Amino acid sequence: MWQEINYKEDPEDSLVPKITYKIKPAEIESIEANSIAQAIGFESGDSIISINGKKPRDLIDYQILISEEILDISVLDKNNEIHNINIEKDQDVNLGINFKDALFDSIKQCNNRCPFCFIDQQPSGKRKSLYIKDDDYRLSFLYGSYLTLTNLKKEDWERIALQKLSPLFISVHATDPATREKLLKNKKAGVILDQISWFKKNSIQIHAQIVVCPDINDGDILEKSIFELANFHKKNSRTVLSVAIVPVGLTKFRPENDGLKSISPEYARKTITQVERIQSSLQNTLGTRFCWLADEWYLIAGINLPSYKTYENMPQESNGVGSIRNFLKILNEKSKNLPKKIKHPKKVSWIVGKLVYEALIPTVKKLNLIDGFKINLYGLPSIYWGQDQVVTGLLTGEDLIYGLKNKDLGEAVYIPSIMLKLNTDLFLDDKNIKEVESQLNTKIHVLDDSNDIINTLIG
Repeated sequence: MWQEINYKEDPEDSLVPKITYKIKPAEIESIEANSIAQAIGFESGDSIISINGKKPRDLIDYQILISEEILDISVLDKNNEIHNINIEKDQDVNLGINFKDALFDSIKQCNNRCPFCFIDQQPSGKRKSLYIKDDDYRLSFLYGSYLTLTNLKKEDWERIALQKLSPLFISVHATDPATREKLLKNKKAGVILDQISWFKKNSIQIHAQIVVCPDINDGDILEKSIFELANFHKKNSRTVLSVAIVPVGLTKFRPENDGLKSISPEYARKTITQVERIQSSLQNTLGTRFCWLADEWYLIAGINLPSYKTYENMPQESNGVGSIRNFLKILNEKSKNLPKKIKHPKKVSWIVGKLVYEALIPTVKKLNLIDGFKINLYGLPSIYWGQDQVVTGLLTGEDLIYGLKNKDLGEAVYIPSIMLKLNTDLFLDDKNIKEVESQLNTKIHVLDDSNDIINTLIG
């Protein structure tokens, strides 16, 4: 039942303009318990049309619009009836609404043709969402996804400056104009330094990434890119906050003669030596290492990961930089006070990508000292992608079925949630958990939180 509720002068909010073009109503996925929205009568399946006469284009607009004390909300319910709701509340109090999608208009897709793009290195015939090449600055601001800046229109730049959408996450790959144009196969890609200068002028901060492709943007070009980005990291003006150096990932589905080479252990060791030398130099001049290598470099090279403190404040953890080191730190802390014995004997399997297998062996050995507990650690390659040394997040349902057939799995299999599409039970190859369970004849449990992994495994 809909009702007006007074929880506590709506000035014209120039941060969200009046929209004249068509925007889909924002569909509600869920309502938080004991929230304003629940008290009013919002339900899953309802949609917000406008707030104070303005149609939110996305989650960013929505958050700005609901920050006011007085709200006039136009709602389309799941029976296609429109309700006009008036709410008076304290400023900046959330309504407790979660939306089905973060964008209420169309997603901005990539207009580049990078040969190393993972989206293009997939087989055909899978779910449509796997082929969406998002290059949307709003998703970058909201979730830290990387964008190239090549598809932004004048109004997009104006909105970034007006709403102060900072920080953004930018795929730089190379600051050299000709190299970046070659990598992105886009003549608009060469102005990256001018774009970063614009960010500096408008007080927008960014995190950058460089995907290293052997013999294209490595060596001197890589060094030049890092130092030119470091020029935008000064004490009084830190526009570029950090740089992640990521190895190119190649699958068996990529086009032939794409000019790309895979990362060998020897090449990884060479790159580590180069970047660690640059880190030392920048530590002396800037007081920070500024750039960091993704964990994969060390795993491919067979070299121990750097110590936890070298990652400083972990600015690129979500991009695989220091994430395994942090994961191992948490595991080490959580496994310090293990029980000597468990009441009910238990035997399970823990599944990870082959690339991280060795790093987890010490933790598993500690766990297997518990009387009555046995854990089998399996580090799998990816038959699906054609990669032997693969990170855990790229393992598919097919990889689990192929890699675990006839293995001693115990009473259950445990997998990290990063193997699945967010908030679903789907692997990257469209297989769901039930299909894989049926093939392996065992139960699959999903490990969501690294802090709880030890407790979950032991039970």
